Amino acid sequence: MKRLKDQIMKTRDGTAEAASTAPYETENDLPKNTRIGVIGIVNQRLADVIDLQTQLKQAHWNVKGPHFIGLHELFDKIGEDVEGYVDMIAERIVQLGGIAEGTVRTAAARSRLEEYPLNIADGAAHVEAVAKALSTFGREARMTIEETASLEDADTADLFTEVSRGMDKWLWFVEAHTQAGK
Repeated sequence: MKRLKDQIMKTRDGTAEAASTAPYETENDLPKNTRIGVIGIVNQRLADVIDLQTQLKQAHWNVKGPHFIGLHELFDKIGEDVEGYVDMIAERIVQLGGIAEGTVRTAAARSRLEEYPLNIADGAAHVEAVAKALSTFGREARMTIEETASLEDADTADLFTEVSRGMDKWLWFVEAHTQAGK
């Protein structure tokens, strides 16, 4: 089982940052060390999902081209689902006695997603960038399933199974825009 000292978050510049401090007391029957480990892992995913949410808004606001309205609405719909995941993930942290570390500055410093290109407008370029962000977060969600299951927190693993399924669905919707000619 991973211990608190093993739950170190890496910022974009590679510097280490300690995970949350000791959790609040709770009647949740997961062992305290398990809760501490899970809180650190899930706070990392919170940073990633907040970044994903803002990347989707970037695409939604700036997409142009012949498929504008379809992509504009698709990116907005995905963003609405991702907003729900932000809440689910943050609330799981708090359920375990932790503090959801969800400020924009924290998310920006910790996110493992690649920086979203700010100089694109073409729908195809946004499709490519959004697909990359969705697939990256989907991979991280699947890793979280394994990590939290190994810490014997089936509920958090189940939450991320739901998130992973959602990411796969939305990735399919986005990638369908590039697969017609194959």
